[in-house]
Formats: sequence, C-alpha cells, structure tokens
Amino acid sequence: MTTKLPIGAGVGFKPEHFDAILADPSAPIAFLEIHAENYMGAGGRPHAQLAALRERSALSIHGVGLSIGGEAALDRAHLARLKALIERYRPESFSEHLAWSSHGGAFFNDLLPLPYTPATLSRVADHVAEVQDVLGRRMLLENPSTYVRFEESTIGELDFLAALVARTGCGLLLDINNVFVSAVNHGTDARAYLADFPFEAVGEIHLGGHDEDADETGAPLLIDAHGSPVADPVWTLFDEVIARTGPLPSLIEWDNDVPVWPVLRAEAARACALLQRHSRSAAA
Repeated sequence: MTTKLPIGAGVGFKPEHFDAILADPSAPIAFLEIHAENYMGAGGRPHAQLAALRERSALSIHGVGLSIGGEAALDRAHLARLKALIERYRPESFSEHLAWSSHGGAFFNDLLPLPYTPATLSRVADHVAEVQDVLGRRMLLENPSTYVRFEESTIGELDFLAALVARTGCGLLLDINNVFVSAVNHGTDARAYLADFPFEAVGEIHLGGHDEDADETGAPLLIDAHGSPVADPVWTLFDEVIARTGPLPSLIEWDNDVPVWPVLRAEAARACALLQRHSRSAAA
C-alpha cells in the first residue's frame, strides 16, 4: 500500500490546540502529524480528538519507539500496537527514525545514532522490511541529527540512506533541521549534503527548531530540541530544496514548550507561502 500526503504545510497535533484547530478552518494546514506512541491506548480523549480531526484532515503518523537501528529484534508487541493504530486511522503516511532507543530491555528517552557499516545496513534493512511487511505499506525513514561520529563507520550517511531505499523500497523523510544541526556539530557543509540527497525517495519534509549551546572546547553545539521557531538558516535551506524538488508535504515540528495556536499557525503559513511561491514558479 502506497499513500501520499497532500502537498502543503502540516503541523504536529497537540491536544491543547484541538479547539483552536476546529475553530480555524481557514488555517493553511494541509495535514496533521501525531506521534504513534501517544495513541496506543484503546480509547479515551486522545482517540476522540484524533477521530474528529481525521474526518477533516489528512494524517501522518510518526513513530519514535520502534528502535529500528537497535541490535535486538523488533519488539513485536509494539509493532502489533502500531499495526492496530495504522489500521484504525489509515494515515496517508507512516514514518520512523534512523536511530535506536532500546537495548537489553532498557528504553532510553532519546533517538541515538548508529555506526554506518555493512552489518548495520543489513540489520536496519531487515527491520525496515519487517515493519513494511507487517504494516502492509511503505514507510518513510528520517535522517538523524547527530552529535558524535563513529570511527568504525565505513559508509557515508547518504550512501547508507540510498542503500536502504534500494534494498527495501522504503521512502525517506528529509528533516532539514537535522541536516543543519549535524552539519554545524561536525563542521561540515549542509548544502553539500543536500546536493547529493536522494530526493526522488522523499515523501515528507520536517522543519523544526533547535537550541544553541557549546561543547567543552567552546565550539558551537546545536541540539535538535523542537522547542522554538524554525531558524532562519533552516528556512533558507528549505527554500533551496523546494526550488530544486518542487513543493513537497512539509511539516512544522514543535514538541516542547508548545506555543499558542496562532504562533504555530504562523510557522505553517510561512512554509505554505514558500511552497506556493515555488509552485507558481514551476507553473510559469
């Protein structure tokens, strides 16, 4: 099963925005996205709200708990809950992270990076294939934000992503903030990274905010925090990407220090305006 999000700007749904979303039908929102793990209960207010929103909006479900990069087998109970959620709401898109978050029965409140090696590639490809087989649909895999690199890595990140697409038929979720965060943290060029990105596999774009810090040497350190507006350099990269690819479904992520609805709406409106500008340019 292959589905597609509508081209336009989406936002991550937060329960405190429910009434405002219903009262704001003119908002420039093409789709909503939820974190799968917040909706794995059987019912209650979360599902009542989501069911009401699903009647009027396209939906993207974004997982944070599959630990696709983990060394252990996928948690089949978690995967079964995810399957039930997908079957209940039939979202236009499902995505997860190129990361791991559990090991030896311990679960970490973080999305941790991987070494890019042939063994890791084989394991992640097997996990992605299993998820797609169980769900009966193509999934998108998100490029990570990273703060360390592994000496054992022998494959570049872009080659790793492209190989996963080729082996499994999965798509990619391009998180442009993650690209910028990783480039600053490692002293590399975000534009050079994006120049070689396999855009033909991209089914969704994420835009989010980051925190600025410094490491023990005083060098800049960015944290993918999702608690602030999208930074100007990330907007610039987004503009350049859309100029190259044409408009794509693009989400504003704001998961911490959640603002009032008009602030989030304004971020979505900015993304929508850029998408519309490039749509008009392509049609001219």
